[in-house]
Amino acid sequence: MIRKLRIILEMIKFEHTIFALPFAYLGAILGTIVLDNRLPSWAEIGWISLAMFGARSAAMSLNRLIDKAIDLKNPRTKDRALPAGILKSAEVLLFVAISFGMLFLGAANLDPIAMQLMPIAVFFLVIYSYTKRFTWLCHLFLGVTIALSPLGGWLSVTGQIHPAAWILFGTVALWIAGFDIVYATQDYEYDRSNGVHSIPARFGLSGALWIARALHIVTGIGFVALFWVADLGWLYLAGVLLSLALLFYQHYMVRADDLSRVQTAFFGMNGTLSVVLFAFALLDVVVFR
Repeated sequence: MIRKLRIILEMIKFEHTIFALPFAYLGAILGTIVLDNRLPSWAEIGWISLAMFGARSAAMSLNRLIDKAIDLKNPRTKDRALPAGILKSAEVLLFVAISFGMLFLGAANLDPIAMQLMPIAVFFLVIYSYTKRFTWLCHLFLGVTIALSPLGGWLSVTGQIHPAAWILFGTVALWIAGFDIVYATQDYEYDRSNGVHSIPARFGLSGALWIARALHIVTGIGFVALFWVADLGWLYLAGVLLSLALLFYQHYMVRADDLSRVQTAFFGMNGTLSVVLFAFALLDVVVFR
């Protein structure tokens, strides 16, 4: 059982929860600071963490199940645990059920609005895996799905919405969509040959990378706008500038004629960006509030 669990966690890249978790914390911290002039309690952070781990684990496991047939035909993904026969679908479904249970338990112990809005979150967690079958806007669906984490973090500790929450939601959605486009360039040939919808398959490698750059320019504008709307300090702004430098370097690393460093740009740079921005924002509100 422990061996199977280890394989499942490797299959869903559990360590990459770091992409979304810092933004869930950021949403919670900004929400309580802006609306209540306090920091979230450790209990609130704990329940948010449980809900986030459950949500991402369920979503990624479902994604692997839903894409099993596609992954089997793709040379890049055919050795994943499900298409390779290392795991059975029933074993992954059990893990999905447990993960949704974690999400339910976490949401149940936060503001009542978390439970009220949970069906919307579950809908996006499930539907985004199907979008590549009918629209090249699938990257934006993924962006919206992951951006529910900061919005959920905000609402789950305040029960109230604010313009800053929407800015954070939209900015994270565009950031995720942009780097998912970069990641999808690896499957450009396969997607075009097999009718899988994606921005690289629709607009070509060069066009896709320019679209990703444009989305990340708007991402930068959004993070700067948050500085004004949430009345944050200069330490946060310094974190934004450092994060934008990481984004710039990511796009410098990946070119249409050289995709050899996509994995480094996708996993290394983006994981670092979310941690850096959260760390600077946290220090900002602790030091200057």
